[in-house]
Amino acid sequence: MPPIVSAKSPPLSGRISIPGDKSISHRALILGAMAIGKTRVFGLLESEDVFATASALRAMGISILQNAPEEWHVIGRGVGGLLEPNNVLNLGNSGTGVRLLMGAVGGHPFVATFTGDASLISRPMDRIIAPLSEMGIHFTTRTDGKLPITVSGPATLLPIEYKLPISSAQVKSAILLAGLQAPGNTSVIESEPTRDHTELMLREFGAKITIEDHKDGSRKITVIGQPELRAQDINVPGDISSAAFPLVAALIIPNSKLTITNIGINPLRSGLIESLRDMGSSIELINIRDNNGNKTADLVATARPMRGIDVPAKRAPSMIDEYPILAIAAAYACGTTTMTGLSELRVKESDRIDSMTKGLINCGIKVNQTKDTLTIHGNGNNPKGGAVIAANLDHRIAMAFLVCGMGSNDPITIDDASPIETSFPRFRQLMNSLGGKIELL
Repeated sequence: MPPIVSAKSPPLSGRISIPGDKSISHRALILGAMAIGKTRVFGLLESEDVFATASALRAMGISILQNAPEEWHVIGRGVGGLLEPNNVLNLGNSGTGVRLLMGAVGGHPFVATFTGDASLISRPMDRIIAPLSEMGIHFTTRTDGKLPITVSGPATLLPIEYKLPISSAQVKSAILLAGLQAPGNTSVIESEPTRDHTELMLREFGAKITIEDHKDGSRKITVIGQPELRAQDINVPGDISSAAFPLVAALIIPNSKLTITNIGINPLRSGLIESLRDMGSSIELINIRDNNGNKTADLVATARPMRGIDVPAKRAPSMIDEYPILAIAAAYACGTTTMTGLSELRVKESDRIDSMTKGLINCGIKVNQTKDTLTIHGNGNNPKGGAVIAANLDHRIAMAFLVCGMGSNDPITIDDASPIETSFPRFRQLMNSLGGKIELL
């Protein structure tokens, strides 16, 4: 793909919808495959990441078909019903897909090999391998524990109780998906709650799952193994992680007012909204309703000046994917914004702390970083811009700096537009429909 450039935009206005939630889309396909019958998924995110998960499931005997626009059917084979794939499973850029599937596949007595693109094979997998190995699953990896990885499932999986050393919804979900195939109870203990889409959807599909909140803030999630999951109709809400980009664009471009419809506002995913409100932004939630156990709402964003804040480390699990775009908001705010507890950002699609630091400095913003902090010194004015940003195969870095360019004095160029397709198809067209000036070179 060619470079892509973003220039200063007029005020944004309109009413838009956002592609489906990526986290929920992956889980709908995987749980649909593990259920008996036909699961209908409405509003599935039709992106490269989700299609990579669908392709891997098809290679293991699952029928996944598009029945109508925004309606997909998954014909499940039940818990433990996947078939041994004939070829290597390539998950592209999808960390969520590969980690969840290793849990789902690990309960089967066959061999499957996973790989991915240049970004995914550089990302750590030890955090998945450790708990799944305790369950009896065998892994053959590169010397550094990274993809490609071959997974060999045992004849009988062992249930475990596992305390997460690092808060991770992906690791938690992989253990629970494997635990579906083990006799007895499998439990995960997390020191602080992470996004709970897997738990909510397991209940929707008929699994027996309990959640215990402890006084110290930790949470224990237990699933009873070997249930018969029942096919469901799943309505996928708009992805709050994707909505974050037009949301922040509307907040930083003066005189903008934008409505974003049907966005998931799960409280374990809404840290960005809380942080932006702390900065003084105007974000109204209207038309709040229930959707498959998740809350959804329409977001109304109105531009007004923002101020720098300290973002507490405890908020990180609820907005781990939104720090790049929050950093852009901080660059436009008046005063210093300090974000702590960000070590997880070092092992995303790119080292996001380093990517944001270098990019913002190139755009004329003063930034400091440490191992797990990012400090941005905004002066309340538009950044200088005029930089060429290395996306490093990271969709959120690419989109964050395209939003930055919508208000900067000089255009901002991203070296590679291709990563955006992994999570937000037609991002450029949607932003331009609001008044943006984003063009491929």
